[in-house]
Amino acid sequence: MRRRKLLTSAAAITAAAALALTGCGRSDTGASSSSAAAGFPADAKIGVSLPAKTSENWVLAENLFNSDLKAAGFQPTVQFAGDGGAPAQQQQIDAMISSGVKVLVIGAVDGKQLNTQLAAAKAAGIKVIAYDRNLQSTKDVDYYVAYDNFKVGELQGQALLDGLKARKGSGPYNIELIAGSNDDANSKPFFEGAMKVLQPKIDDGTLKVLSGQTTQDQVATQGWDPKNVQTRMDSILSSKYGSAKLDGVLSPNDTLARAAMRSAKDAGQEVPVVTGQDSEVESLKSILAGEQYSTINKDTTNLVKATVQMVKDLQAGKEPTTTAKTNNGTIDVPTQYLEPVLVTKENIKDAYKNDEALNKIVNP
Repeated sequence: MRRRKLLTSAAAITAAAALALTGCGRSDTGASSSSAAAGFPADAKIGVSLPAKTSENWVLAENLFNSDLKAAGFQPTVQFAGDGGAPAQQQQIDAMISSGVKVLVIGAVDGKQLNTQLAAAKAAGIKVIAYDRNLQSTKDVDYYVAYDNFKVGELQGQALLDGLKARKGSGPYNIELIAGSNDDANSKPFFEGAMKVLQPKIDDGTLKVLSGQTTQDQVATQGWDPKNVQTRMDSILSSKYGSAKLDGVLSPNDTLARAAMRSAKDAGQEVPVVTGQDSEVESLKSILAGEQYSTINKDTTNLVKATVQMVKDLQAGKEPTTTAKTNNGTIDVPTQYLEPVLVTKENIKDAYKNDEALNKIVNP
């Protein structure tokens, strides 16, 4: 598994996180949360609970949390809920609390189904960091570290428009929409950010959605499972397209993007303009080959690094640096946002020049 090159300082991450945070329950803040932990032993147990290995970035996160937390002197326990879903994650977090962890880092399967565990963590004096996905409708979360997911959606929406113009000429264009799993808190900002860009073009007729499926509930992909995308796209193409061409697909990540392209190819369609996210190796090769149009680079190494720095600050009794607050339905959670980067064939060779593993893929 590749190990991506780290930023040289926490200051670099903090600078990258200075975003205009609007439209997603976010607000800029120079203030930190009310009080830091009193500190805890330098060799403390740290629990990391992750969802499922549905994309390369989650597998990479597992490896990085293990190596980086150990390098910092901690004793990490990193587990995936996997096919067991939210119930398995609840059990894992219960066990981590019982084992005496001092910090819980949680990438939630479903951010609304952990309230009992989070309350128990709070009662035990354990700090909780929401990783990549915010924990929702709870007051028992201390920090949130993520890329700006509304911005991700905006970049994907604009990339779809730009790709359609570049590859297909003038419109109107036939497109279909894909969203992530509704139990993932990130799916909403991804979709809403994209639709902020795309909805005006749907309204004025530049974009036509022949399936008529334009709401998040209609286009959601349970479990982020690519099989669900391919089944849905197969049905749409056979029932709605006939001799019509599918020009583009809004996809929230690379795995689902590839499923949409397979469906189009199986239906005898030309490869549509398709967006993505996560910089997965197969998709980078597809972009270089002129198939998938774009991805979003959200460097997992930097996200884990920012999270581990929060843990180190808490161990030292310091208040972690945050740059914003994100409302989770109950409280405004002190947040550190990192900035996503749009990648297309035009900038792919430069986008990963500081990433040793991926640079070998795009610059062989």
